[in-house]
Amino acid sequence: MLLSDFDFDLPEALIATRPATPRTSARLLVAQGDATEDARVSDLPGYLRPGDRLVLNNTKVIPARLSGVRRRDGAEGLTESRIEITLLEPRTDGGWQALAKPARKVRDGEDIHFAPGFSARVVGRADGQLTLAFSLSGDDFDAALAAAGAMPLPPYIAARRAADEQDKTDYQTVFARHSGAVAAPTASLHFDAALLQRIADMGVDFTEVTLHVGAGTFLPVKVDDVTQHRMHSEWGEVSETAAAQINATRVAGGRVIPVGTTACRLIESAASDGSVQPWRGETDIFIRPGYRFQVADGLMTNFHLPKSTLMMLVSALMGRERMMQIYAHAIAHRYRFFSYGDASLLLPAD
Repeated sequence: MLLSDFDFDLPEALIATRPATPRTSARLLVAQGDATEDARVSDLPGYLRPGDRLVLNNTKVIPARLSGVRRRDGAEGLTESRIEITLLEPRTDGGWQALAKPARKVRDGEDIHFAPGFSARVVGRADGQLTLAFSLSGDDFDAALAAAGAMPLPPYIAARRAADEQDKTDYQTVFARHSGAVAAPTASLHFDAALLQRIADMGVDFTEVTLHVGAGTFLPVKVDDVTQHRMHSEWGEVSETAAAQINATRVAGGRVIPVGTTACRLIESAASDGSVQPWRGETDIFIRPGYRFQVADGLMTNFHLPKSTLMMLVSALMGRERMMQIYAHAIAHRYRFFSYGDASLLLPAD
């Protein structure tokens, strides 16, 4: 299985830099077995059945990009220089792993100032990352980060424009509850409260799980033989209640449809012998063709990067040749791609 098997040509004009407005007006490509249909996200209830269950990732994206000033006392006295920080993940000791730009001249013990009363000390460096200890914690840290930080837009958007205040709303789901993600579960960005209510009113149930999406989701695959790729890990939790709800739907004959590859990877991580167990921890599950899905009966997801692990995941669900047909249709019909783009509903043949 080669990396080139998951490559395709994507016109740059199809990369979305802003979401559809309103959210539910985004296009929805519905692939049911061999059939392909063009719709809108607002049409989603028409493709669901009473007794189905949508699994939602309720992680909350933090404004993880910070612009600060690095201050140093040396032979030349106090000197200052600008530095950009991207938070990656919290540590159990209360610190944060982060990336810095530029990173080459950063030293242990230096303080980086982001706003009055809000700073971080560099307490370690390894593997191109910094370990930061912030001057604030708890609710005070959250409030300072919300005021000083910017949303960590994906690289393919950030290369085209800077994040702004609108992204703090656009790049967050309406059911975000638990802070910790540095990337959004983007398929979920298409839902608003009214659509969720319409779906509930028709007898479709919801289950919430939490997977804090990390920056590793944007890392490229660097090996030609994809079986040799090592996945990044992300923290997730499937509660006892969530596991019981999913299992009850399966027993009753309903379909379990995760919204987003993050929710899909998480419930598959928690699956054993066709049922879901309560689960909490780091997952590095790599779903690629040949994988046998234990829980997910379908998937709602956005359109993914060529040669990405997410392209491999959807190919595992639908088959590689079928996914290439679906993506060819999407490109020919000018669907918008990636995090702020349109969506697909993938339902394999029974």
